[in-house]
Amino acid sequence: MRTQKGAEVSYSVGQVAGFAGVTVRTLHHYDDIGLLVPSERSHAGHRRYSDADLDRLQQILFYRELGFPLDEVAALLDDPDADPRAHLRRQHELLTVRIEKLQKMASAVEQAMEARKMGINLTPEEKFEVFGDVDPDQYEDEVQERWGDTDAYRQSKQRSASYTKEDWLRIQREGEEVTQRFVALMEAAESAQSEAAMDAAEEHRRWISRNHYDCGYEMHTCLGEMYVADERFTRNIDQARPGLAAYQREAILANAARHSS
Repeated sequence: MRTQKGAEVSYSVGQVAGFAGVTVRTLHHYDDIGLLVPSERSHAGHRRYSDADLDRLQQILFYRELGFPLDEVAALLDDPDADPRAHLRRQHELLTVRIEKLQKMASAVEQAMEARKMGINLTPEEKFEVFGDVDPDQYEDEVQERWGDTDAYRQSKQRSASYTKEDWLRIQREGEEVTQRFVALMEAAESAQSEAAMDAAEEHRRWISRNHYDCGYEMHTCLGEMYVADERFTRNIDQARPGLAAYQREAILANAARHSS
């Protein structure tokens, strides 16, 4: 029951427990250790809490939510040099840090969910180590819509589900070696239709076949066309060297023609 004495209002321990979402036992404990001592007692000796007590409880629960031990909470609240504005500033700083941490956690969970959807069976830490800030499943819905009914898609999903972190790191390393092989040919002004460029294209096709799905020459040609037709692929590939996507396409087409003749 709430009582009022003059202009002052006080609340019972049960009411305060209901307001704050804590147990009566918790409030009794806070009283026993001197962390939150009710401002008054009823004639029967029951605890009565004022609005100021509720404000202090709110501060206590805030710091507890952030993981502060009770003794540190008491030290913070009983600091004679602190004022309400100082507490608010500190709470704002702590909340900002907490929000940043939670955002990173949410990002990790999202990547884990997407990786599960894709079939990548790695922990969040391993996924960050392998893929960094790149979402490995960014275009999964589009990929599934375009190729979901193909054997290549099903084969890729099945293989991905069995790969470990070491497998993914190896695949990335091998892919980077093929990319650098193309880059070196471009820097040497080697024609994309040269034997060396076609050999690099052949290694690129075999790398896909070893690690993702059986990539025949017709499929490889389609990939080469997509590298220049889809600006997302072009932008990503050209990060290694401007014009690389177009160079790879030409070498892939030349290699496919070489093997079909």
